[in-house]
Amino acid sequence: MSSEDFWAAGRGFGVVALVMLTLSVVLGVVARSGRPVLGMERFAWQRIHRDAALTATGLVTIHVTSLLFDSYARLRLIDLVMPMIGAYKPFWQGLGTLAVDILIAVVLTALTRGWIGQRAFHVVHWATYALWPISVLHGLGNGTDAGEGWFIGLTIACCVAVVAVVAWRVGGRFEETASRRRQAMPAGDPRRLVRERSRG
Repeated sequence: MSSEDFWAAGRGFGVVALVMLTLSVVLGVVARSGRPVLGMERFAWQRIHRDAALTATGLVTIHVTSLLFDSYARLRLIDLVMPMIGAYKPFWQGLGTLAVDILIAVVLTALTRGWIGQRAFHVVHWATYALWPISVLHGLGNGTDAGEGWFIGLTIACCVAVVAVVAWRVGGRFEETASRRRQAMPAGDPRRLVRERSRG
């Protein structure tokens, strides 16, 4: 394969990785809901979320590996773990490195969840909310297709999807959030009684 082939592979897999990362974030939020969504229970959404996250991780791996062999990107092994020192667009490339570092941390804690405990897993897993926007900025600043209409449209669609599910999660209609609010209310609080009856 030529350098151009590796560049094309890195470019293509990077775009698809962004889509899968977006899908993983969306599915992760859906999986946290306590109620069935589209007729599927929480465990089913968790399984799909996990598969999407693993797919995204694989795509990022191929994206990065391909660019190691691209003479134009001039990516070095140290650039995979140390951000902001790259030869080509160091800041924007550094955001990609930072995203990879966070992804590695999330994957490792997911794989060692049984040993480190749920609390540590959830704390690190929240870093996904930083991983996603960093990845978007990396694509816009470092991506070859950043100025193309189709890429801008795709990025906007990803942003709309993530903003929508995050707004749903922090809103009162999200079952997990509503449950926590009910538990924080005193037992005799009329609002708690009304919300419990509305659930039933």
